[in-house]
Amino acid sequence: MDLLSTYIIHQADNALILGHRNSEWTGHGPILEQDIALSNIALDLIGQARNFYQLAANRLNELTPGEKITEDDLAYLRDANEFRNFILVEQSNGDWAKTILRQFYFSTYQFLLYNQLLNSKHPDIAAISEKSVKETRYHVKWSSEWVLRLGDGTEESHERILDALQTLNPWISELFLAADFEYEAAASGAGILPELIKDEWFYRVNKLFETGTLPILTSEKKPLQILSGKKGVHSEHLGFLLAEMQFLQRAYPGANW
Repeated sequence: MDLLSTYIIHQADNALILGHRNSEWTGHGPILEQDIALSNIALDLIGQARNFYQLAANRLNELTPGEKITEDDLAYLRDANEFRNFILVEQSNGDWAKTILRQFYFSTYQFLLYNQLLNSKHPDIAAISEKSVKETRYHVKWSSEWVLRLGDGTEESHERILDALQTLNPWISELFLAADFEYEAAASGAGILPELIKDEWFYRVNKLFETGTLPILTSEKKPLQILSGKKGVHSEHLGFLLAEMQFLQRAYPGANW
């Protein structure tokens, strides 16, 4: 698989995995309105994933004539080590605070990324980004309002989001450590290096944290971690997630409604 295809699949994997995680809340949200809101965000993310998977499948079919790869193949027939999503998005839901913070971190990243990809020299990537950035703007707004509510709310809500910070913060650095496919995409003008949006991401997150009486994050570079979802090395959570998400297609290959 060529590096640009991997870059496209990276975007799709991030959206699909977090979309699935959010869907696990359907019917279990704290109140009906927020249950529906998070379910709609899940649908947005899965829609974005489909667009990127379709683009990747078309590209792979062009590069390898005779093969007929589909979006379903990419979503349901790859093993965990073939996925290129961030470790952040595959983390378990935990409580509401952890889910909210995970969404806020990723949506802020995704919003800044899509804004940059509007200028992509790859017309299809630019078109998908133009549609997706509108959805992601709402995701940032929704999750940031909840971060404020939890951070500056009750003593219990504040403690819960502090626990979420401790659990999720180790995975932030991966967002901004460029992989080989990101270097390739940036060199061709189709994508960007994540370093380009790092300072703005930390600025926006810390601005909200300051208002929500939460500890400020540092943007200092950290040493490379053993795990890197971009390289296909994931936490234990992804395997369990895929076992559930891919079960029907694996058990009944080619099944359709």
